[in-house]
Amino acid sequence: MSVITEVVGFFIKRRRSRIEHFKMYPIETQSEVFFSLIDRAKFTIFGIKYSFSSITSIKDFQERVPVVSYEEHYPWIERVMKGEKNVLWPSEINWFSKSSGTTNARSKFIPVSEEALEECNYRGGKDLLTLYFENKIDSQLFDGKSISIGGSLSPNPFNTPAMTGDISAIITRNMPKWAEMFRIPPPEIALLEKWEDKMKLMIELCSKENVTGIAGVPTWTVVLIESIMEKMGAKTALDIWPNFEVFFHGAVSFTPYRKLFGERLFPSSNVNYFESYNASEGFFAIQDDFALQDQMLLMLDYGIFYEFLPVEEWEKEFPKSLTLDEVELEKSYAMVISTNGGLWRYKIGDTVKFTSKYPFRIKITGRTKHFINAFGEELMVENADTALTFAAQEASVDLKDYTAGPVYMADDAKGGHEWIVECSAIPENTEKFISDLDAKLREINSDYDAKRQNDIALLMPIVHFVETGTFYKWMEKRGKLGGQHKVPRLSNSRDYLEEILQG
Repeated sequence: MSVITEVVGFFIKRRRSRIEHFKMYPIETQSEVFFSLIDRAKFTIFGIKYSFSSITSIKDFQERVPVVSYEEHYPWIERVMKGEKNVLWPSEINWFSKSSGTTNARSKFIPVSEEALEECNYRGGKDLLTLYFENKIDSQLFDGKSISIGGSLSPNPFNTPAMTGDISAIITRNMPKWAEMFRIPPPEIALLEKWEDKMKLMIELCSKENVTGIAGVPTWTVVLIESIMEKMGAKTALDIWPNFEVFFHGAVSFTPYRKLFGERLFPSSNVNYFESYNASEGFFAIQDDFALQDQMLLMLDYGIFYEFLPVEEWEKEFPKSLTLDEVELEKSYAMVISTNGGLWRYKIGDTVKFTSKYPFRIKITGRTKHFINAFGEELMVENADTALTFAAQEASVDLKDYTAGPVYMADDAKGGHEWIVECSAIPENTEKFISDLDAKLREINSDYDAKRQNDIALLMPIVHFVETGTFYKWMEKRGKLGGQHKVPRLSNSRDYLEEILQG
């Protein structure tokens, strides 16, 4: 282990005691966060409207402040974007995280305060390394450089001095100088607006470096790695980066990509995969054990107060939320957050389930608007990822991307699901792939199985296998390449299906 790795590792591990504290006292930690948020925001315009100064309990807060979507909270955010002070949070807001808004076509702008950067995003980055070092005690991560695939920045359309962009770009712009020593590309490349220009420069630069780690969304990471392999004429990424040790991934499920990474890109048991849950709205969770794939420790002292909506409450006008001490294992909940950036009882659109309590670990199950429930089948992204991964493995192909939607009943015809699937190659036996997909869905989703019994409501899935690059071209056409843009997996409408099939 190098001197640099030892020194950096020492300082990172000092955070370990705080992590152990909130693991032992999760309810108390969340209570402290809650009252701190209320106290700091009590003299904001929002805090005065809802009488934060007289709130004495979480129940008071839940009775006074409504649970809101982005659209419902936007009038407040717009005031902040236009430069009005002390609206949602007392400190000045100069940064707005731009989310692609996968539940609709519009971008979302999330206020990012200095407190959110320091207490949430940067603390999350340090904790990611802390927990990784706990699992990899002989790590040599800092002997090389890590690739970070991020987005770009642009002026705030309402207030020019302020900036908007992917949260990754905001973090890159504000990153301390010492951190830049261990990452590539440099900010002037990382923040380029045009994805194609950025990719071209990154391929040239990264192919020459001793890369020991990558942090990014699996989809775009695959595009970069495969492009570098093609340029270098390499069979695997390890031929280019023999000291590579970890891929820090997030934003989408890694389940469909695990085989591709483990068998083709990095075919070595020495390469590790570590998940984090870092969204535009905040840094929420980090994997804390190599053995617990897809499970992450909920980080409870980042200036975020959590509430959870059971499935039956998602569409209600006045939903009843649960606090951490009220949740149950293996049930899907929609996350509601109040933050040190000025989001109050805000539905982020993601759904999770708890896999353990004390410590509280979660698994991402999908999006509140990314599911198919046209016939009462309640098909979640988690189900789709599992079933497609199984079918791809049986067919000896690598799953790359997919989307699906309903085939609605018409003229006495029964309904079904229609899928567009992109693999590394078209399966030799497409009928078996479809049969395996259907069988696995029936195995893991009892509601789907009930509707498929004797084709009572759902017919066998229709699957279109498309050429490699189809989803890339579609995202390019929509202006959503790179950064945190994600292919929408499931939808109750046929809009995405029709767009892609029409080419």
